Amino acid sequence: MRKAKPKKRILLPDPKFGDVMVTQFVNNLMVDGKKSIAYGIIYDAFDRFADKAEKEGKSVLEFFKKALENITPAVEVKSRRVGGATFQVPTEIRGPRKVSISMKNLILYSRKRSGKSMAEKLAAEIVAAYNQEGAAFKKKEDMHKMAEANRAFAHFRF
Repeated sequence: MRKAKPKKRILLPDPKFGDVMVTQFVNNLMVDGKKSIAYGIIYDAFDRFADKAEKEGKSVLEFFKKALENITPAVEVKSRRVGGATFQVPTEIRGPRKVSISMKNLILYSRKRSGKSMAEKLAAEIVAAYNQEGAAFKKKEDMHKMAEANRAFAHFRF
């Protein structure tokens, strides 16, 4: 490696729940540096599925974390060129990248959903992820299927 690894930035926990994961989610959700709006959206989304979390006997934060866990991929495929041919090589994903991918997928598919407000769409996608359905969960399943299909090329890992 030519350059030194960049220092990991320490995130401050969010004001309402005191959780770093919520802050990371807000940072991914934020557009054009509008962090207060992003906090408003996520807290509104949490309020929208609070009754569903209560029915499950969980706090809103536990519900959210379980939904994220359900859409977190374990393996991904990376393109690797070997002797003129390009192979899709399945590789395991590091811990922080797993979480980042799941958050970004949740936000991406929330934005694509139909609904009035972003909070409404985000809440619907979180509930769908908790129930192991929805577009973000399907994306994780597709990733795993691709890795499984290309398992024969696993020996090309670097």
